[in-house]
Amino acid sequence: MQAAAMDPADEPPSMLWGMDPIFSAFARLFVRDILQMTESVQVPGIYFYNLHPIYKVDVLGTVVYKRERDDFFCYGVDDGTGVINCLCWKSNLLKEEEDPSKSGTKHSDAAEGGFDLVAELRKLRQKQRKRCHLEIGELIRVRGPVKTSRQQREITASTYYKVDDPVMAVQIAWMMEVPQLYRLFYDKHFQLDAAGDSAETSLSKATNIIKDFLKQRLVAKFRPYDVQDLLQPLISSRLQTQSAGQEAVAGPSGCQQLNQLLKEVLQVLQDQGTVYRKVKSQDEVYHVTIQDKDLLITVKDIIREDSKREKYAEKGCHILHILSAVRQRYSLNVSRAALELVLQTLECDSDIVSTSDSHYIAF
Repeated sequence: MQAAAMDPADEPPSMLWGMDPIFSAFARLFVRDILQMTESVQVPGIYFYNLHPIYKVDVLGTVVYKRERDDFFCYGVDDGTGVINCLCWKSNLLKEEEDPSKSGTKHSDAAEGGFDLVAELRKLRQKQRKRCHLEIGELIRVRGPVKTSRQQREITASTYYKVDDPVMAVQIAWMMEVPQLYRLFYDKHFQLDAAGDSAETSLSKATNIIKDFLKQRLVAKFRPYDVQDLLQPLISSRLQTQSAGQEAVAGPSGCQQLNQLLKEVLQVLQDQGTVYRKVKSQDEVYHVTIQDKDLLITVKDIIREDSKREKYAEKGCHILHILSAVRQRYSLNVSRAALELVLQTLECDSDIVSTSDSHYIAF
């Protein structure tokens, strides 16, 4: 493909790229978007997605083709949205393992039953080779900078390895997490306040107003019209500012702006897990996650019951297992973000404890 270039006038100045946190992170983008990103005119090798400067990505997908050379593997990685070429350099240990003159067939003189350093090192190299040498149909994770070589977009891997995922737990978690990253970060344009003012936006102000109200009043559930009037001062201030600077111009009315702002605030609160809708119906009822006693009891019971099973006795229950059980037993609309808030609350109350990353057991 030919790398598309941006109009220099549309690019944010390169000296400001570091202010975008996505620039220094491995962006978990879909392959389709990596292939369609536009290349910077200021600095070749830097690409833009929604004005976010990106040069390194993190991809999980299936190997659909492979080539091997003396120094590298070349894998075609398909994540379901497209296929991208990944150039994976071989490590020195991997090359030595393939070289018969270096690998050798020597055995140590260690006493029978003793520790054989050479044999253990050979096993370690074999495991490393197994993790780095993939076949078609196997799952691979690749992290590295994006390049355009011979008019083809590709990833030069800084890290790559085979992912063992017999029950597709890793892939399911990935497909739940990536759309969330898009919604919260990638699909929001990279913007800087020209005046350098760090004042909160109307949306963040409105969100904080509603969150403070829910916290102070210990609200368990509410409907949109219960909190709508709390945002009216923000809309009134906005309308006064608009009218002070110009003549009347056709546009959304104050009521329409209020409804739109409230809708956006409720979406932000749901994305954060602060609130959720137990049942989606015409009657818009939102439950405040950490005030929903029934939800807390359900999660605690699930962890307590399943922790007794042999499968979860040692490490505890994984968050995805808990989420699945909660959706089956309590509500299909509980999000992972909401569950994480519940787990934090239960852990603070010493009802459960995290045994490792994303695993929990009950006391």
